[in-house]
Amino acid sequence: MKKITNLNLPFVLLFVTFASAQDFSSVDAKVSTYPASFSNPEKLAERVASDFSSDTAKARAIYTWIANNVRYDLNEYRSNQGGKVAFTYRSAEEKEKKLKQYNLDLAIRTMRTKKGVCRGYTALYDRVAELVGLETMTIPGTSKSHPTHIGKLPTAADHIWNAVKIGNEWKFIDVTWGSGSVDSQTGKFVNKFNPSYFFTDPDLFFLNHFPDEKKWLLTNRTAEEFAGLPLFSGQYIDSEYTITFPKSGILPNNHIIPFKIQNLKTDRVAYALSKDGRIRIADVKKNGDVSEFEVPLEKGASGFVTIFIDQESVATYKISASK
Repeated sequence: MKKITNLNLPFVLLFVTFASAQDFSSVDAKVSTYPASFSNPEKLAERVASDFSSDTAKARAIYTWIANNVRYDLNEYRSNQGGKVAFTYRSAEEKEKKLKQYNLDLAIRTMRTKKGVCRGYTALYDRVAELVGLETMTIPGTSKSHPTHIGKLPTAADHIWNAVKIGNEWKFIDVTWGSGSVDSQTGKFVNKFNPSYFFTDPDLFFLNHFPDEKKWLLTNRTAEEFAGLPLFSGQYIDSEYTITFPKSGILPNNHIIPFKIQNLKTDRVAYALSKDGRIRIADVKKNGDVSEFEVPLEKGASGFVTIFIDQESVATYKISASK
């Protein structure tokens, strides 16, 4: 994972390397011995409280179990637009009471069915965290999860995630994205544990999360910066390398797009253009610790270009047609 070392640089995320500050392998190994199902959130909370004493270990254990055992429900997402909530209320107090009961019921249902959308994941995380004594918040906001989001300002919330308080510091968690992703070829959800979205540095979390309330950025960034970013994957966020050029997610068609990647240990780099989807091998040249290659473009070509490293998509850019 990457580490932010200088927050005064524009798009600083693209220039630095992150070394994970904590090793959670022992926590993950212990949680891997847990049953794949619990009858209710209280049972999971009892197990976590029994096995772990520190707030950090408890937070990780809950993340690891949910991410490994709850599947994203694409049918619910498609039928209910990601689990939006609607109910009537006469006062702020009644609204809060109904929302709390809704989230409690949702946490129980998510635990029982072992599937849900982002609101179900966050409700379950919140409930188990509460039971083991952790302070959490659910944060609605805009995600950057599709190439068409590049260049668009954050608007109505389409996602929700958690923050957990460790000591006096809030830490970001997105257990929904930590559970896997949708295969773009098959349209099916692939359950694959991703640690990138646990205690993610705020400047890294910003790559694909923009909260409705700016105070939950936990960093000095803007909506305009968010809109202009490329689409980065979890594989990129958790990597040891950094794409140092281009910095913008929107690229003019100058017939050639140069790329530079620092600290890349492999030469297995490829790219695909959205016009035909064909994956092409990049001709990578080494310049010290920087790997360089070019993506040629036809005149007038537009759409998107996706970069692959070791057969995993890591970043997508929008191409503006030349005039």
